[in-house]
Amino acid sequence: MFKKIILSIILFGAVFASDKQKVVLITGTAHGIGKSTAQYLIDKGHIVYGGDILVEENLYLNDIGGVALEMDVTKQDHVENAINQIIAEQGRIDVLVNNAGIAVASAIEDVSMEDALYQFEVNLFGIGRTVKAVLPHMRAQGSGTIINISSVLGKAYNPLYGWYVSSKHALEGWSDVLRLEVEQFGIDVVIIEPGMIRTNIGNYSAQYFEKYSKNSAYENFYGSPDDTEENSFNDYSDPIVIAKVIDKAIDAENPKTRYSAGAYSWILLTMRSILSDRWFDKLIVRVTG
Repeated sequence: MFKKIILSIILFGAVFASDKQKVVLITGTAHGIGKSTAQYLIDKGHIVYGGDILVEENLYLNDIGGVALEMDVTKQDHVENAINQIIAEQGRIDVLVNNAGIAVASAIEDVSMEDALYQFEVNLFGIGRTVKAVLPHMRAQGSGTIINISSVLGKAYNPLYGWYVSSKHALEGWSDVLRLEVEQFGIDVVIIEPGMIRTNIGNYSAQYFEKYSKNSAYENFYGSPDDTEENSFNDYSDPIVIAKVIDKAIDAENPKTRYSAGAYSWILLTMRSILSDRWFDKLIVRVTG
């Protein structure tokens, strides 16, 4: 009798663990938030596929129990191939984490329209492309969680990031509409608003500063080399704080529509909510110089 009870407990635990295990696709897993999230979710027992345009740097996933995919979210065939592979191998996709993103940083007037359009191609249309590919499968299974990585700048703003800020503001509004549309199919849509996080996106932004800052009419905002983000990196949060928030949203039976975490996230979002536009302008200009 005792052996039967023990066996029942073991079997129940196995079924429960199976129910908790999710098939997850994360975009932008070569570095930063995507990499930390992939590692964290694999350690939690989830089946994790990670797509990135940086193929070689993304191969670590194969060594830690995940599956590395070549995936440029601006290319329809990349997105379709990734989704088709996951469905063929797992039969479902439970969670999509749209993390891939770039920051085209420089004054709005300085940035070429080509670079501005690419900003939206990655940060908004790339997410739209991936969501559209995943939704038929989530609707068919009657469940799913879509997590879109926005930013505190999805609600706030600061100089030299106008095109990035606008892409995140657009993503938040788009996600709100998506949430209303897919709720009827048992699909949750969650927005994550990271604060200042140590990621590779600052290095990407620096390329645009280098490209556009010379002879700019907005040189007062660009500042000196000593004012770069890299010099204040110690104040930023580790990407693991966002990985834990993503895990929390995945585990929640009824996840919140928005989560924020990371350095300066609370204070920035609070100030944006209580200050008028003009007073918030003064605060941001004072802080950014």
